[in-house]
Amino acid sequence: MRLADTLRFARDAATGYPVRTALSVLAMSIGVAAVVLLTALGDGARRYVVGQFSSLGTNLVIVLPGRSGTGGFNPANAITSTPRDLTIDDAASLRRLPTVRRVAPLAVGTSEMAFGGRLREVMVAGSTADFIPIRNFELAQGKALPDEDWNRGSPVAIIGAKLREELFGATPALGQLIRIGDRRLRVIGVLKPSGQGLGMNTDELVIVPVALAQAMFNSNTLFRIMVEANSRDAIPAAKDAALETLKQRHRGEEDVTVITQDAVLATFDKLLGALTLAVAGIAAISLAVAGILVMNVMLVAVTQRTGEIGLLKALGATGRSIRLAFLAEAAMLSAVGALLGYGLGQIGAFVLRQIFPVFPAYPPDWAVIAGLSTAIGTGLLFGVMPARRAAQMDPVQALMKH
Repeated sequence: MRLADTLRFARDAATGYPVRTALSVLAMSIGVAAVVLLTALGDGARRYVVGQFSSLGTNLVIVLPGRSGTGGFNPANAITSTPRDLTIDDAASLRRLPTVRRVAPLAVGTSEMAFGGRLREVMVAGSTADFIPIRNFELAQGKALPDEDWNRGSPVAIIGAKLREELFGATPALGQLIRIGDRRLRVIGVLKPSGQGLGMNTDELVIVPVALAQAMFNSNTLFRIMVEANSRDAIPAAKDAALETLKQRHRGEEDVTVITQDAVLATFDKLLGALTLAVAGIAAISLAVAGILVMNVMLVAVTQRTGEIGLLKALGATGRSIRLAFLAEAAMLSAVGALLGYGLGQIGAFVLRQIFPVFPAYPPDWAVIAGLSTAIGTGLLFGVMPARRAAQMDPVQALMKH
């Protein structure tokens, strides 16, 4: 049997039983679509989180109060000791380090903002003039916080783009007096729109001097200290120097956690990369189920076409030709299902990107290639048994049964 005859046989077999063919194609397409869509979700989450951390700034070293191997809260510390608070003076001491370019102490809290009879709850970030360049924020109007003594706390504020729109409308915001809590502050700047970040929507953010924020929230504690190293190569030295400086200030006690942006990025990249692989593995199980369905359908096809197989053998078709014909049918069903599933998966990923524009739900190339090749390979693998059964059929018995 020539190749053209083999392919024609497989095509006629597939089109001759539309319900059987549709079930096989549907099962395979669902499996491939699941792989494409779920890996788009997993890899999109990885890229989103990594992108958000990257947008925090460059060459960052972050100091947090309390000692923990992961940079979080350690319950043992609450029992054995009370971590020393980070203070403005702690942050100021880091400015003198030779490997450090900028330092921005950060105190955060929520308060009520009012202007012209309009009220709303806002997040307040207390920091210094270096906070905006460290975080890569941009000003749409006005100027940054004054470069003054960090303990002074001038009554000024920079507001997010959404706050300016909601509270001021067409009225110019610069120079206006607003009330935050029980304080009256003058607006000196407006941030460019940038949207939601990691735990902070900058469009709804108010930035004030750090000493003023501490006075507003009746606390002298810092949420964290953000340090920008001179260069990427200087990050390890800046981290070690910051840790040693604060250890000396805290009477030799290592009661702070110092993490680097690169370390956080690498950790999240590995974790979310592993998650994507796990999700792809779970989705691939559906391909195995689809392969079993293809096998069952092909076994039914062998039974239904007993007479046709017997006639082909009586006319001189070899067992190898019969086997290839059925394998070609299995490959054809798997390929059509794989391509259909790829299209459905891409459509699903596109819909996700339209619903969540900031979420980069693009399936990775390796997942697409693996999904398509696994689908076709699975179809061929599970098509071997029906093909062998058809090839081993005795032509006389096949014609008698028919």
